Amino acid sequence: MSNLGGKVALVTGGSRGIGRGIMTAEVLADPANLERNIGLTALGRIGQVPDIADAVAFLASDDARWITGTKIDVNGGVNL
Repeated sequence: MSNLGGKVALVTGGSRGIGRGIMTAEVLADPANLERNIGLTALGRIGQVPDIADAVAFLASDDARWITGTKIDVNGGVNL
């Protein structure tokens, strides 16, 4: 655990699906790969930075104060 200005932060593992970013730009530039990856998600789209950032912000907020020791999938329903 790490003390951050009087608050204790417990890092909880997470899992994300495919999203647009530097590491996926080349893969998603191929229309066939793009469609295949969209087809893997229950929400029918590729994740965007705010999709992940909003989940991280929630987990860092007081609203998530009772969440500990769990993996939270932030992946748009990949492989459901």
